[in-house]
Amino acid sequence: MEYEAVIGLETHIQLNTASKIFCSCKADSWNAAPNTNICPVCTGMPGVLPVLNRRVVEKGTLLAAAMHADLQPVSFFDRKNYFYPDLPKGYQISQYDRSLAKGGYMDVPQADGTLRRVTIWKLHMEEDAGKTKNDLISGSRRIDFNRCGVPLIEMVTGPDLRSADEAANYLTRLRQLLRWIGVSEADMEKGHLRCDANVSLRRKGETILNTKTEIKNVNSIEAVRTAIVKEIDRQSRAYEHGERIEAWTLEWDEDSQTLKKMRSKETEADYRYFREPDLLPVYLTDEWRAAILQDFPELPLARRARFMAGYGLPEYDAELLTAERSLSDYFEKAVQAYGGEAKRVSNWLMNDVLRMLNDSGKTTAQLALTPAYLADIIKLVEAGTINTNTGKGLLEKVNASGKSPEEIVRAEGLAKVSDDGAIRAVVEQVLAESPGEVAAYRGGKVGLIGFFTGQVMKKMQGKADAQKARALLEEMLR
Repeated sequence: MEYEAVIGLETHIQLNTASKIFCSCKADSWNAAPNTNICPVCTGMPGVLPVLNRRVVEKGTLLAAAMHADLQPVSFFDRKNYFYPDLPKGYQISQYDRSLAKGGYMDVPQADGTLRRVTIWKLHMEEDAGKTKNDLISGSRRIDFNRCGVPLIEMVTGPDLRSADEAANYLTRLRQLLRWIGVSEADMEKGHLRCDANVSLRRKGETILNTKTEIKNVNSIEAVRTAIVKEIDRQSRAYEHGERIEAWTLEWDEDSQTLKKMRSKETEADYRYFREPDLLPVYLTDEWRAAILQDFPELPLARRARFMAGYGLPEYDAELLTAERSLSDYFEKAVQAYGGEAKRVSNWLMNDVLRMLNDSGKTTAQLALTPAYLADIIKLVEAGTINTNTGKGLLEKVNASGKSPEEIVRAEGLAKVSDDGAIRAVVEQVLAESPGEVAAYRGGKVGLIGFFTGQVMKKMQGKADAQKARALLEEMLR
């Protein structure tokens, strides 16, 4: 029997605001000692009142616009009631039927070049709960309330994904989008982006939605992929043996790479939602909405398409250059300063500048090598003022000093040597020092021309015109 997977994802996105959603405690306390970033509001002490953080609404609005969702002029907060040790109030302040936005979608490119449209069923603001941790030494269960009140956007997709790879692709594009529009750091390892996967199977060609299971506690995109593959395999074997799938919530164990049953899955009725009496409705006026979206950026997939159509870049280049917004902006500024073929700038950026960024751990915003300086170096190479190797070394020198390429070339005498006499003298010296290699070359090992050229360049500190040096070598070796 051939089965088809039906997958929907629930993502919890931690917004990168300075403070929590309903109090002034610091929002991101990743490295804080347990229970040190808390106050009476976020720990639910009696008599306290929450106050909505305006920035949460603004960042939620940006995300909703990026997901093509319908922003609602009026939305409400609700109490989601459940009892768990890390929820000190006994309820979570969330949104239910009148949320910040309705609908929406994301088009996700697939490996075969097609697009998978993933619809959005829910997009709402809420506060995070704390976290619990088992102490294996004492056998106790410990609670850290630092995360209570951290602002989240919960986003639930429709059952639109058909494989673990499609789910991973969606999360990859979502993480890119969140960083691109500046609403979240989206670091899954730090809990900035968390994902639960709902998985069910049906016979190929059917349209029904069968009983689903929910996978929790996955902290990387690869873990999501692996967990879904294992659950699809488990359900497939269960159906083949005539077993019934139960609506369980499953926990992913990263160490053992296995799924374990946590509990039976709750339904919305179990949460007994009702309006939050301590918070006013959120009125997203036309003026406020316009102010939030006035600098809304071109989104990554649209920019990728424009780079291919407008600059004639291959898909590989366009994909890499739009991975991060800062890198994409850097490329465009360099192209404008260069004024020539964009592919030339792309080659220097992907082969040399990215290597420099990876080695240093910096971002383009931290580089002293500005887009204009990169364009100047490319122009110097193309004009024949310096050779390519000198240009590559000049990248590091400009970035280390902050000086202009022209200034460094003048100060260090890096201009390319094209004088026949000067190069010929060095060629004669190299050949005189390498009689064995000369004999081998004349005996048929013509590949040694690269060795000779390298020796000339080394003696001339990379300043020689490499093509002229090679031509003189070939002439004298004959």
